[in-house]
Order: sequence, then structure tokens, then C-alpha cells
Amino acid sequence: MADQIPFNEKKFVFGGTEFPDNPENRCPCLLLLDVSGSMTGNPIDQLNAGISTFKDSLVADSLAARRVEVCIVTFGGQVNVVQEFETVNTFIPPTLSAASDTPMGAAIKKGIEILRQRKDTYRANGISFYRPWIFLITDGGPTDNWQDAAALVREGETSRSFAFFTVAVENANMDILKQISVREPLKLKGLRFQDLFVWLSTSLKSVSNSKPGDEVALQNPTAPGGWASV
Repeated sequence: MADQIPFNEKKFVFGGTEFPDNPENRCPCLLLLDVSGSMTGNPIDQLNAGISTFKDSLVADSLAARRVEVCIVTFGGQVNVVQEFETVNTFIPPTLSAASDTPMGAAIKKGIEILRQRKDTYRANGISFYRPWIFLITDGGPTDNWQDAAALVREGETSRSFAFFTVAVENANMDILKQISVREPLKLKGLRFQDLFVWLSTSLKSVSNSKPGDEVALQNPTAPGGWASV
């Protein structure tokens, strides 16, 4: 089943070398990426290019490269943990391919569970961390049960366990996305994935250069010339 995906935690074990080698505060970013069949062709190519841009932009900031952690969970036919949480300085962008249906609900649930485990690992190792970001990008609507996932999103936002952002591509089901996300879903203009990921990397650089708990002003992506609309 889509929910039953093993998560390899061996490199996160307390007493390992990860945190002694890099004791910086962590800024976790979970990407939930739709790779269903409708993303085939130019959309998936532009998404892959955007992820590479994301890496290049973040690694150019030496502090962000050590503080921002990326995890990628894809959903297209099944839910896959493509990239476990890893700092940007060691992150290698994957090449994603598209196929099948859209188990979005299972992906959200899986991602939130992985994030919970990662936060437990930070605490066990005495590592401070910023409020995590979850970024859902989809061009469709869920083909599985999404109501339980929506409840988890609302619970997480209410408790400030994470900030959940939703980006709708092309023909995404906005009615359902509005029920999943507490925040207003943003509509990507065309296939401007690279602009989206530049904005995301710039935002995370600002957050990672602040103190945990500080409010950081972010550029409005829906401003004139921005990559999104509402």
C-alpha cells in the first residue's frame, strides 16, 4: 500500500557523525511533488529544472547550505521517499519521471510522519530548528482519501508544527486544495517552476539566516511580475 513505505533512519541515529560534524540550526523543507501521468513531458522537465535551480541557489549561501534540509516525497501511482532529509550542501537533485494516478492524501500523511521523525531526531541531538515548511505542488486532484490528510494539515498549522504551502499547476483541483490547505493555494503562472524555486530558495535563505522563532518578511509571489496568482 502507498502508506507503507520504509524510511531509512540509520544515518540519523543518535551518536552518529551527522550533527557533530554540522551542529548548525536546521531549517527543514519538505517537498511533496505530484509526478502523476498528467505531469508527463514539459511539466516534469520544468519541475526537474526547478529543483536543480533550488539546489544551486541555496548552496551559494554558505550558511543556508549547512542549515536548510530538503526532503522529497513524490506521488504518482505510489508514494515514494525520493530524498530523505539532507542538508543542501550534500543534496543531489533527483531526476523525476511521471506516471499513473495521484495518491496525494497518502503522500501528505507520509510526509508529515517523516517530518515528525526528523524533529524528534533534532531534539534527541540537541539541535535547534526553525518552523518546517511543507510545499505541495500538484497539477491535479487526489485519487485517494484526502480528508484525513487535510485534518493533519489543519492540526499542524494550528499547533505551528509546520507551515503548509500549496502550489496549483495548470488544471489542479482548486476546490479540494482549498479544503486541504489552511493557506490560500497559489496558482503557478504557466510552468514557471524555476521562478517558484528561486523564490523558495531566497525565502529559505532569509529564514536560515535569522534566529529560530523570528518573523521573517517574505517577498509576495503574487505581486506584479511574480510567479503566482490566487
